[in-house]
Amino acid sequence: MKTDDFNFDLPETSIAQYPPERRGDSRLLVLDRADCVESAESAESAIGRPGKAHLTHTMVKDLLLYLEPGTLMVFNDSKVRKARIYGTAIETGAVVEFLLLEPLAGQTGPYAISATWRAMASKARKQKIGRTYRFPDGVKGTIVGEENDEKIIEFDVALGDRYLDLNGHMPLPPYIKRGDEATDSERYQTVYAKTTGSAACPTAGLHFTQPLLDSIAAAGIDIEWVTLHVGLGTFLPVRVDEVERHRMHEEWYAVSEKTAAAVNAAKKEGRKVIAVGTTSLRTLESAWNPDAGLWAGSSSTSIFIYPGYRFNVVDQLITNFHTPKSTLLMLVAAFAGRETILDAYAEAIREGYRFFSYGDAMLIR
Repeated sequence: MKTDDFNFDLPETSIAQYPPERRGDSRLLVLDRADCVESAESAESAIGRPGKAHLTHTMVKDLLLYLEPGTLMVFNDSKVRKARIYGTAIETGAVVEFLLLEPLAGQTGPYAISATWRAMASKARKQKIGRTYRFPDGVKGTIVGEENDEKIIEFDVALGDRYLDLNGHMPLPPYIKRGDEATDSERYQTVYAKTTGSAACPTAGLHFTQPLLDSIAAAGIDIEWVTLHVGLGTFLPVRVDEVERHRMHEEWYAVSEKTAAAVNAAKKEGRKVIAVGTTSLRTLESAWNPDAGLWAGSSSTSIFIYPGYRFNVVDQLITNFHTPKSTLLMLVAAFAGRETILDAYAEAIREGYRFFSYGDAMLIR
């Protein structure tokens, strides 16, 4: 299957540069998959056959109108780290942007600390092994290794989230054509974020306010949590012509005993499971055991979902609108059918929906 099969034209004006003025004031496109391509079909048939879906234009604040009592919603509670820092190359004086992905040694958890980090760097080809940089507060760091798209940088002191909270920047994605501002510290973070570790926000959750979560629970809809720390596996672009040749980077995830029990009960009782965001979906599908149900514990996943994938856990999905030719677009195409999704995206563009991280939402059911 060709990567170009997942391309579409998107006006620059459709890319949200800021969140809505108030959290939750986003539009919602409800896609009902009646007669859509089933995910269990082959990838070839999913590419070739147009899907049919009913689209409803509404608002996120009206989400409850489209959810059934007894449904189980699963959210990703990962918290975004202020992972973007800027260093000045001692040799050239050039300012270089680094995105710290994960610590390689030392303490992990909510206040991870390590002298060695995996990172991405701007103008990566020029950032050679042995090059040293000066960072805020007099910290120095040297590139000591490379692994595929990543640099391994070793600092002269151990850095952790306390340092990054003071000196780092929110890692806004590159299609947001501005620097991070003070408000992004709150708005590029879900209200329920708990476990620090993501280098990008699980953005489907940005639409949820605490009052909306409270009303969902009061309506008889169960809420559970997983953690997947968003990294390269989620946002690295597809650079190969054939979809099947793309390889995902691994991302750490955890499923609690409580969440596993709730999901297994819902599946046994025939109640719907809704993943809030593609990261929640990937976690649930990664942790599924066909013999024992959802597995509790922590692991890492490089799961790549594209048309032809058979979904085991998730029945419905709340998600944002994704970038052309991305693994996330391929995932939602697997869930609803490629033609169905591309038709829905075309409708959203015509109707003025806002795309990507700070954009509007879609409910696929």
